[in-house]
Amino acid sequence: MGGAPAQAQPTPSPSSSGHPTRTPSGKPGDRTPTGGTHSATGGDHKGDRPGTQRGRKHKPAPTRGPVLAPLADAKDGAPTDRGLQQSLTTPLQDKSLGTLTFAVADAATGRLLLGSGETTPGTPASTTKLATAVAALALLPADFRMTTRVVQGATPGEITLVGGGDPLLTALPQDQVRVGGATVDQETAPASLADLARQTAASLKAAGTTSVKLGFDTSLYSGDLLHKEHDGTNIAAVTPLMIDEGRVDPRSAEEAPARVADPAAQAAEAFAALLRAEGITVQGRAAAGRAGAGAQQLGAVLSPTVPRLVERMLTTSDNTLAEAVARQVAVAAGKPASFEGAAGAVTTVLKGLGVPLTGVVINDGSGLSKANLIPPVTLVKLLAAASAPDHPELRPVVTGLPIAGFTGTLVNRFGAKSGAGEAAGIVRAKTGTLSGVNTLAGTVVDADGRVLAFALMTRTSAGPDVARAAVDRIVARIAACGCH
Repeated sequence: MGGAPAQAQPTPSPSSSGHPTRTPSGKPGDRTPTGGTHSATGGDHKGDRPGTQRGRKHKPAPTRGPVLAPLADAKDGAPTDRGLQQSLTTPLQDKSLGTLTFAVADAATGRLLLGSGETTPGTPASTTKLATAVAALALLPADFRMTTRVVQGATPGEITLVGGGDPLLTALPQDQVRVGGATVDQETAPASLADLARQTAASLKAAGTTSVKLGFDTSLYSGDLLHKEHDGTNIAAVTPLMIDEGRVDPRSAEEAPARVADPAAQAAEAFAALLRAEGITVQGRAAAGRAGAGAQQLGAVLSPTVPRLVERMLTTSDNTLAEAVARQVAVAAGKPASFEGAAGAVTTVLKGLGVPLTGVVINDGSGLSKANLIPPVTLVKLLAAASAPDHPELRPVVTGLPIAGFTGTLVNRFGAKSGAGEAAGIVRAKTGTLSGVNTLAGTVVDADGRVLAFALMTRTSAGPDVARAAVDRIVARIAACGCH
């Protein structure tokens, strides 16, 4: 293994024999994503968000079996390297793939079945989010939520809005919130700024205060505010206080919506308006400041739990949410909540899980960085860890992956005329797109009902739609293969 990148000469694993000793299984309470991204939530750079141009609706996704099928439902023995190589010979020779590196592994054991250049670091694009997701779920408690608070200032007439890192905090009524065109439920509904204003106003009135000066605190984060690839649309300025991910129009259906220059100030001004609607006079404009240690809390609202955040981040390929989740990993690890601190914390957590990190370079949580490097074998090991029974806390990585042809960034892929349509509904995978780079990493149920993990990484001059279709055809062949 570890051969040079190639198109048609995969490197077989040293052994094609042996059987897995444990089986992946779903965790009670895990959910299948029921909708893709709201087109304005973020997504992969340069057009890898779920397409809306063809007007496809999210619909229930058929499955060949459970997301993680018990081994008892599959034939004994994983696919062999020879069987896989024979099945993939033709699709691997597609010239639109350019330089392709890949790995296919048994999800039950993590054992590599076939690869080409599988240890060669490549540009992961948004498949970097798999690393962010695994690290967050491994380190943060399953009931962890990001908290936005209002606390008393130095005098009764001063209050401070304190950002806790929640980019999904919304100024919209819950019945107007949409993710991929779908409404949210109790588990996935974002925290409400209006609820926070009502709590705060009630606390102030109970204390006899009806007029205040408002400050806002963004001290949770440090370092650069803007991602090096910031373009004002694919990602917001990264601050611990914002509403609706810093969108100019929170109801925008644009794939890459316009973002405000100062999300924290936008959130503070929106909060001030909501306080006024509750009968509290807010003097002047909100000003940046810092809450006092131990200040009395006047109100607080909570984000969804980290498993639900991870599922949304992966299904929608939400860059702004990914950077927020990565910073929570940094905070929990005692590192600075910055791009550098978050990347370092994620890497440390993955090392502790035994994920192979040779050649891995992570600079952000979203994958927008062109300097990120991850080999295919590391991506499949992340997926295998998330599928393993000894890491049930990682299962939202699997349930959050887009479903081929039905949800998220795969809603317009694996179509009937793509040459990969037979894999629709049975492939779950994270997409990644940068200029000249197309990646896909996920799980697939093969013809014998066995769950395999795969990662394919291309660098090509072919158009992104052509390259992605070629990648999808490889995955479809894996899905159709028993390959013994």
